[in-house]
Amino acid sequence: MASFVDRVVLHVSGGTGGHGCVSVKREKFKPLGGPDGGNGGDGGDVILRVSDQTTTLLDYHHAPHRHASNGGPGMGDWRNGKTGETLILNVPDGTVVKTKDGQVLADLVGEGTEYIASAGGQGGLGNSSLSSQKRKAPGFALLGVPGESRDVVLELKSIADIALVGFPSAGKSSLIAAMSAARPKIADYPFTTLIPNLGVVEAGDVRFTIADVPGLIEGASEGKGLGHHFLRHVERCAALVHVLDCATLESDRDPLSDLAIIEQELDRYAVDMSFAGVDGDVVPLNERPKLVALNKIDTSDGRDMAEFVRGDLEARGYRVFEISAASHEGLRQLGFAMAEIVQNARNEVKTTPPKVQPVVLRPRAVNEAGFRIRREEKNLEPLFRVIGDKPEKWVLQTDFTNEEAIGYLADRLAKLGVETQLFKSGAKPGDTVVIGEGDGMVFDWEPTMMGGAEHLASPRGTDLRIAEMGDRPTRAQKKEEQAERSDAKAAGRAELEAERKAGIWTESTSRKRKDVNMVRESQLGDDD
Repeated sequence: MASFVDRVVLHVSGGTGGHGCVSVKREKFKPLGGPDGGNGGDGGDVILRVSDQTTTLLDYHHAPHRHASNGGPGMGDWRNGKTGETLILNVPDGTVVKTKDGQVLADLVGEGTEYIASAGGQGGLGNSSLSSQKRKAPGFALLGVPGESRDVVLELKSIADIALVGFPSAGKSSLIAAMSAARPKIADYPFTTLIPNLGVVEAGDVRFTIADVPGLIEGASEGKGLGHHFLRHVERCAALVHVLDCATLESDRDPLSDLAIIEQELDRYAVDMSFAGVDGDVVPLNERPKLVALNKIDTSDGRDMAEFVRGDLEARGYRVFEISAASHEGLRQLGFAMAEIVQNARNEVKTTPPKVQPVVLRPRAVNEAGFRIRREEKNLEPLFRVIGDKPEKWVLQTDFTNEEAIGYLADRLAKLGVETQLFKSGAKPGDTVVIGEGDGMVFDWEPTMMGGAEHLASPRGTDLRIAEMGDRPTRAQKKEEQAERSDAKAAGRAELEAERKAGIWTESTSRKRKDVNMVRESQLGDDD
């Protein structure tokens, strides 16, 4: 099982925003409490943060799918939903964040450096936040927006000042173990080093880091062996040290041929220019300062070979050091030479002012609509696609089971100018309109769907414009119905008046009983 991973594809998604709440305040002796629905909470973000306690991307290799928590829904009594918790993903120092297409999104260098890999969705507004002078008690709320979902590539590039390069079994691991406290795996077979090893070296007052890169072979720049996979760990180094094996047992190898092959592979390797700093200056690998370390001079054959090739290497302009990782011979001189190069590189960075790109402010144009309409054709029928951040976001926030919410969406689109732009684009009633890319939200366009829902006296949670056209009486029908009701009332009054004049009306039973009692009392008085 792999214990070191320096490249992973991470699938991240922010939390979904909570839905807004539809609620009306109901309290004794307060019949007009008004809307009190709270807003939904925002979804959590997914953040990549550099941590010195993390040295590999192994955790994300085993669990590549990461999702932040969702926002809580709004509640009545003006209570907002809770905000989703931010998901912090720790990454090693030197991690480069890219898209699958190779575009660099962030170069994370330095403890605590952060990058928002996926933003959380916005929470929906409750009906209390949607109320206005004309829409006093909305019967709908906005839905929460899903969080951003994306795939990012994480590549680890070691943060080291000096890189040790060379053939397998050249003694790079032994050299880093002899010069620092690092304890890499060492054995006498090729490709012992399967992961880059880092070691800290102190030479005088200079403290620097060296990286032991897995061995290179011919064709490494084309992906052969392990070299191409790990050559990116050399890109951040200020200098290279060629570790040449002077005591190789292979008859077809010698230090000069090994150096030529390694130099050729470094020439062919294309440095990733996309993660360069703001100045945009990236030095190719073979143009950086280089030292040559002739290793294994503790053996008789190794010392003879080192003396034989030293003059040829110095004639080519290399600084040559005869060393032995086993006996530590020559390591002090090599360490001070490395420190000199590192110190010069650091001084150059301090003295050279950084090239800061000027900030360019590009305000939105006055006539910019914030959306565009693209005319397409599907099944030999015209189709108009509305593309823009606002319309697409508004569609996600709309509850299409609520007529008033649909009417509110129509108002927003009309206010944005979508209706007018559809007219200009040649849309006709009944044409198909899609909001967003892909499938999107599809509907048949009706020009009558215009703004002004707040002027309609429709019950809460309904919109007369969404009702069936056959159920909506016209103005003439309303006048005719009113005239019929007036005629019916007049006819009823005339009929009652005629019955009254004809004496058809009869007195009530209680009146008759009262009259009878009065007659009886009068008769009793006469008898007395």
